[in-house]
Order: sequence, then structure tokens, then C-alpha cells
Amino acid sequence: MTTSLDLGAGLSLKAEHYTQALACTADGLWFEVHPENYMVGGARLAWLERVAARHPVSLHGVSLSLAAAAPPDPAHLQRLRTLIERVQPVLVSEHLAWSTWRSHYQPDLLPFPRNDEALARIIDNIQRSQDAIGRQIAIENPSHYLRLEGHDWDEIDFLTELTQRSGCALLLDVNNVHVSAHNLGFDADAFIDRFPAAAIAQIHLAGHSLDVGGELLIDSHDASVAEPVWALYQRLIQRIGPRPTLIERDDHVPAFDTLLGEREIAQSLLNLLKVRT
Repeated sequence: MTTSLDLGAGLSLKAEHYTQALACTADGLWFEVHPENYMVGGARLAWLERVAARHPVSLHGVSLSLAAAAPPDPAHLQRLRTLIERVQPVLVSEHLAWSTWRSHYQPDLLPFPRNDEALARIIDNIQRSQDAIGRQIAIENPSHYLRLEGHDWDEIDFLTELTQRSGCALLLDVNNVHVSAHNLGFDADAFIDRFPAAAIAQIHLAGHSLDVGGELLIDSHDASVAEPVWALYQRLIQRIGPRPTLIERDDHVPAFDTLLGEREIAQSLLNLLKVRT
């Protein structure tokens, strides 16, 4: 049985690439999908089951709304558990954000102040979710675009406390670190150096873009991984060792071979680490 320890570098799986993904034989390759796209069954689920029979698969959720002031939807959790039981993913992850308020869903991953109330609420929501799906969840660090008032916790300390008290793992999105450091003016290297190594179950790499005014970086997932993000990634894995690493692409999706080439950059860096150790 494949475990996360067996994973190398992976790719976001897009519908237009199913045929190539199914046939690809690259060593260590795995694929990640948003589970919300596959919970209703039909042709998409059939394709995912075929891919999962050939390659390890990870589920990266976007709608559990773990930072909301209400527990996750039990019906949604049951649909997620059903999908997990069908495709047996090696990893399950979610975002540290909220998207649901008083039964209204907002199509975005929204921020919150890191205070004691939020910490207790999110810990409870993560534990409820992990119990419901029967799996540990890796929580992704968010992208930041403005300074919120009301933070009582440093972000690294908040994430560390979250893992210790909820039993969750962490998904370190390196592009999010670069985007946030640019937008808020903090040191990305120092953030990467402090991130709790033992809790990192997965790494994400993605591209970003400038907003219309040219001042903010946007976590748009519509471009190749930028050089500063590659540099942060190398800094990270030299400290913590190889971890499952995903190339994310959600817009302006290029040909499969182009994505595979970008994935091979990450794989070569992981392979170099393995040779050294």
C-alpha cells in the first residue's frame, strides 16, 4: 500500500489531462484533486477511480470552512468520507480559512483574526472533521493580502498550537509564504525557517500574478512557479528533507507535458536530497 512517504512530486489533476495522467509512468508521480468536484458521482468520479487505481491520489478540500463560527456541515463530511472510502487517498488536506456564514456559501477562502476564540473554534472543527472522515487532515497556511486587526497569535505559533491540540498535520504552501511576505512586508526566509518541520505532511508550489494596480501579489495558480518560490522551496527541503510536493495549476492550464516538466524540476530537487542523505 502506498503511503505519503512513498510520494515524490505530484500534479493537480485537470479533466483535460485525464488520458495523459492515466498513462504516465513517471517515478513518484501522484495527483491531487478538489474532492468537491467528485462527490456527485458520474463521469468525473469514474475517471478519478481509474486514475486512483494507477497512481496515488490526494484530496485537497476547499469548502469545509474550518475557521467559520459553526461546525462543518455533517452532510458534506459524510460525502467526503464516502469519496475517501472509494478512492483511498494517501493525503487529505484543507485550507485554514472560512467560506460559510449563516448557511450562505462565499466562493472564496476568507481570513480571520488569530485569537484564542478562533484557535479553540478551529481546533474543534478540525477534530470534528477528522473524526467524521476517519483521517488526519493537513491544514494549509493561507495567503495574506492585508493586515487584519485582532491577532493575538503569531502565525507560526498559531499553526504549531493547532497541530499539537487537534492532531492535524500541516500543508506548507510555499507560494503563499512568498505572496504573503510581499504583501505584508515580512521576511519569507525567516518564516520558512521557523515553520514546524515535523508537522509538514505536504508541500504546495504554484504561480502567482500581480493585481491590477501592480502592488499586491495574488495567489492565482495561473502561472509557472516563480524563481523566488523555487528558492524558498530549496531552502525548506534542505532543512526538513524530502516531502510530498505538488505543482498546483488552476487557470491558464498548459499542456500536460509542460506541467510534467515543471513537476520534474521539483522531483530532481527531491532526488538530489535523497542522494545526499
